[in-house]
Amino acid sequence: MKSLSQEWYTPQEIVTLRLWLAIAVVVNLLLSTIEWIRDDHLALQLSLIATFALGVVWLVLPDGEHAWKRDVALGKSGLVLVIGILHFSASRQMWIDIWSFIWLIVPAALCLLWLSSPVISAWSKGTITTQYAEWGLSRNKVMRPKLGVIGSHIILIHAVTIVLVPVFWILDVAMSPGNILGGDLGVSDWTGEHFSKILERDSSFWIWMRNSLVVSLGTTMMGLLLAVPAAYAFSRFKFSGRQASMFAFLLVQMFPGIIILVPYFMVMKSLGLLNSSLGLILAYSVTALPLCVWMLKGFFDTVPRELEEAALLDGCNQFQVFWKIILPLSLPAVAVTALFSFLAAWNEYLLALTFNTSNDMYTLPVGLASLISSTGAAWGDFAAASLLVSIPVVILFIVFQKFLIQGLSAGSVKG
Repeated sequence: MKSLSQEWYTPQEIVTLRLWLAIAVVVNLLLSTIEWIRDDHLALQLSLIATFALGVVWLVLPDGEHAWKRDVALGKSGLVLVIGILHFSASRQMWIDIWSFIWLIVPAALCLLWLSSPVISAWSKGTITTQYAEWGLSRNKVMRPKLGVIGSHIILIHAVTIVLVPVFWILDVAMSPGNILGGDLGVSDWTGEHFSKILERDSSFWIWMRNSLVVSLGTTMMGLLLAVPAAYAFSRFKFSGRQASMFAFLLVQMFPGIIILVPYFMVMKSLGLLNSSLGLILAYSVTALPLCVWMLKGFFDTVPRELEEAALLDGCNQFQVFWKIILPLSLPAVAVTALFSFLAAWNEYLLALTFNTSNDMYTLPVGLASLISSTGAAWGDFAAASLLVSIPVVILFIVFQKFLIQGLSAGSVKG
C-alpha cells in the first residue's frame, strides 16, 4: 500500500517516461514498416522484438508500490539496447536505419539512466520520507518545463528533418554527376554540370521561365481585378441572387478540375487561344476566382461599416470609399490572394499541357515534365531545374510573410 508521500509525489522522470515511451513504441512500429517494405526479414524481426520489449518497459514502469516493476523495467531496457545494436548491425545502415536505431537505444538508455537513479530507487521501494517527498515536488517543478522544452524540440527537429531530407535528396541528385536518381546525400563528388546545362543561354528553360512569369503575373492581375470588386459587392450589398451566387462558388470548388478540361479546350479552340498565354491567363483566372472571392469577402466582412459611413458623410462617393478607405485596409488580404493566385498559375500542369502543344509556349511544369520521357530520364537536369523553379516561390513567401500572417489571421476573427 502506498504511503502518503508516495500518493502525493511521483518523480517527474516517471511521468515523462510514460509519455515518451508510448510515443517511442508508436514510432518504432511505423519504422518497422520500412524493413517490411524492403523485405528485410531479420531486421524486421529484431525491430518488432525490440518494440515489444519497449512496450513491456512502458507497462511495468514503477508505480511506487511494487518494487519488482523497476527491476523488470531495467532488465527490459538493457534487452532493448542489445537488440537495437544487433538491429543496426543487421540493417543496411542508411540514414533511415540510423534514425530507427536512435529511436530504440535513446529511450532504453533514458530508462536505464533514470530508473537506476537513487531518487527512483527510493520512490519505487517506498522508503521516501515526507521531507524527501517535499524536496521531490520542488524538484519536479524545476524539471517539468525543462523536459517539456526538450520534448518540444525533439518534435520540431523531426518535423524539420521530414521537410528537409527530400530537399537535400533533390539537391544531391542535382549536384551529382550523371543522371542517377538515388542520391547518397554525399558532397564529395558534387558538380554543377546540371545547373550549367539548364542555365545555358540557348536553353529552353529561359523560354519556359518567361512563359510562366507572363501567365502567372497576368493571372494574378486579372484575378485581382475580378475578385476584389466581386468580394466587396458580396460583403457590402444585398441583391437578388447573392446567396445563390455564393453557393455556386462553393459548389464549383467541389468538382475536380479535370471535368472542365474538354469544355475549356473547345472554348479555347473556337476562340483561337490555343498555344497562347492569354488563353491560360483566362482559364486560370476563372478557375481561381471562387477561392479568391471567398478569401477577400471574409476579410471585407471584418472591416467596420462605420468607417464607410463616416467617409460618406464627409462627401466621398461609393467608389472613393472603396478606393481610399477599404482597399488600403485590405492590403494584407489582397497580398495573400495575389500570392495564392500566382502560385496556382505557377504550379499548374494539366491545363498548360492541354492548351499548349509547342515547346515555345510551354510553362515550367510542362517543360520540366518533358525532361522525363519513356526513352530516357534526365534526372539530374530535372532536379536542378526543380530547385531553380522553387527559388521564386521561396522569395515570394519571404517577402509576403508579414502580409501572409496578417491576411490569414485577420479574416478568421470578426468584429
